[in-house]
Amino acid sequence: MTDDKDVLRDVWFGRIPTCFTLYQDEITEREAEPYYLLLPRISYLTLVTDKVKKHFQKVMRQEEVSEIWFEYEGTPLKWHYPIGLLFDLHASNTALPWSITVHFKNFPEKDLLHCHSKDVIEAHFMACIKEADALKHKSQVINEMQKKDHKQLWMGLQNDKFEQFWAINRKLMEYPPEDNGFRYIPFRIYQATTERPFIQKLFRPIAAGGQLHTLGDLLKDVCPSTITPEDGEQKTQVMIHGIEPMLETPIQWLSEHMSYPDNFLHISIIPRPTD
Repeated sequence: MTDDKDVLRDVWFGRIPTCFTLYQDEITEREAEPYYLLLPRISYLTLVTDKVKKHFQKVMRQEEVSEIWFEYEGTPLKWHYPIGLLFDLHASNTALPWSITVHFKNFPEKDLLHCHSKDVIEAHFMACIKEADALKHKSQVINEMQKKDHKQLWMGLQNDKFEQFWAINRKLMEYPPEDNGFRYIPFRIYQATTERPFIQKLFRPIAAGGQLHTLGDLLKDVCPSTITPEDGEQKTQVMIHGIEPMLETPIQWLSEHMSYPDNFLHISIIPRPTD
């Protein structure tokens, strides 16, 4: 892979200032103060909110505490989506800090998966990495790794250790020079205005003629209305890690440098702000 280490670092250390407040109907012994945290974009809510949980549990009656879950402006936040994706999808054009509401009861079974321990997050994370490697290398790289390498990827993410994670992840981002790129690009496209979870299909980074496919080519293929709206007016923004990449950017470069730790490019398509 081309070595743009500064980009990898910037992506890894992206943070979102967040204010957690307890839902008004929760029963407490005394008033619950808001709790502020810098959330790592690349992580998962249920992986980095132990402090939030402890802070609010201190004022709760223990019999009122069941599984914690989070909501933003009425939308339950899916813990198995990376934090940066949740923010880009639901809140990217709002003022900071991001205001998240904390709940301890009435778990929304229809909207959220249960997450009773960090083992659940690890299993989800590793399943995504394996799926991504199946697309990129027919699973050859991940299958050649040892169990301790898989663990190192997870521990690197869990403990926010850039070098520890990338020492192993680098291998997942390599390809034979004669291939010029991955077999297929692991990506998921999310649209803020639809109920559909995400769009995912097979897409090669290199065109039949040998030229590099770009982000624009991918969007043209998967959701063309994003690129050329019917009335000619651009009403949407395409966001990855909180920025709007140029549509001319090669999709192979984006996959190597702007994928989340699960090795997927998570692309949000959101309404463009009107003001």
